[in-house]
Amino acid sequence: FLEMSNPTLSHVQGTSEVIMNQNVSLSCHSDSASPPVRYILFKGKQKVATLNRTDLTPAMFNLTINSASDVGEYKCKAENTISSNGKYSKPVNLTLIEPVSKPVLNSSSSRANKGQNVTLSCHSENGSLPITYVFFRGRKSISHPIRMQKKEAAVFFLSINSSSDFGTYKCKAGNSFPNNTKYSNSFNLTLAEERSNSQPLFISVGLIMLLLAIGFALAIPFVIMPSCKASE
Repeated sequence: FLEMSNPTLSHVQGTSEVIMNQNVSLSCHSDSASPPVRYILFKGKQKVATLNRTDLTPAMFNLTINSASDVGEYKCKAENTISSNGKYSKPVNLTLIEPVSKPVLNSSSSRANKGQNVTLSCHSENGSLPITYVFFRGRKSISHPIRMQKKEAAVFFLSINSSSDFGTYKCKAGNSFPNNTKYSNSFNLTLAEERSNSQPLFISVGLIMLLLAIGFALAIPFVIMPSCKASE
């Protein structure tokens, strides 16, 4: 009879990251154990399934990730007639990957002048970390991928140096969830209207007209009263 070794629990797909509705296979196997061997799969302290093997082949446990309660720490136990107490594997932790939501692009200003700096921020409210962001002007990327390890917006500082810096901007967000890159709505950065040189002239003319009207109103009593006295 062989002395039983601690079994090994492994994820057949090779990664512990899973998505909703995914089928997952966990393999439990003790390299040295006299058959028959009973393999028991646990999630935390709860027994999930039991498989018996009459040879030295691994036990394959097939799971379906239907909810967040299906992810977490798994381990397996191997036992036979020699080792009635059994031996446990090291744990395997299944992590649920959440897809990113549509990111939101914000700007410190919708209009700018040449020489001005504009701050762009891009944030996806939902999605498993890390999330990678990229900023675009038109179809051309203007930033390196910005990898965020926290639920915070990625920030890009834009310097307006020429007319080519105006136009349509957007950003994209993605994580390890397969085939789920998402883009923000477009944002149009335009040239701020320059103040007209004639504006001070209009203000000056208006001020002069106002002063003349006030002066005329103040002068009326002095013109009317002498004429009234003369008529008496």
